[in-house]
Amino acid sequence: MSKELQKRFATSFFLLILLTLVYQYNFILILTLIILSAVSWFEFSILIHKIFKINKLSNIILKFLISLIGLTYITFFSFIMMSSFLNFADKILFSYALSLCIASDLGGILFGNLFKGKKLTKISPNKTRSGVLGSYFLSFIFMIIYYFSFDDFKITSLIFLTLIISTISQLGDLLISYIKRKAKVKNTSNLLPGHGGILDRIDGIIFGAPLGFLLGSLVF
Repeated sequence: MSKELQKRFATSFFLLILLTLVYQYNFILILTLIILSAVSWFEFSILIHKIFKINKLSNIILKFLISLIGLTYITFFSFIMMSSFLNFADKILFSYALSLCIASDLGGILFGNLFKGKKLTKISPNKTRSGVLGSYFLSFIFMIIYYFSFDDFKITSLIFLTLIISTISQLGDLLISYIKRKAKVKNTSNLLPGHGGILDRIDGIIFGAPLGFLLGSLVF
């Protein structure tokens, strides 16, 4: 097992433990959201600043607008997560969406390392077609476990939701990879030694979890 894969598993394991604590204690949820939101937005703003280095008026306006959009979306993510955890049924649904994003990330890394294969896109050199299949595979494995653990959801709706969440999570990962490529950096920061930044580890989650939760609220 490569060092990168070991790091991913360790990070995912930590996220699952944190998810369990957040699930049980609201004060941990609030504290976690404040920290993650602040650091993620800071890392995002640094990337945008590196992309628009020249301080022309047009670049300054673009940096401000894009940073504002990033702040608005991260605030939206935090609001959706916080409000969902105040209701038991919503808490289950959001926890599913969040866990599915983690499973999708793990599946992509695991299959990508095991089977290699053709690169998916130039945007992110580490992304492979086998990794995409792995993301869906592990997501659906998790879906089956979830389906037999709770009897409140129709399997057809759950399949649809799982497919959408995994897809959005992977696209979110690619979007942040594209921004990093434009900024000519490997990681969003060096906050986590050997792991990169916070945004490196939650790039798929901040897109897949809230949007998946909102879609699930409509489906179920």
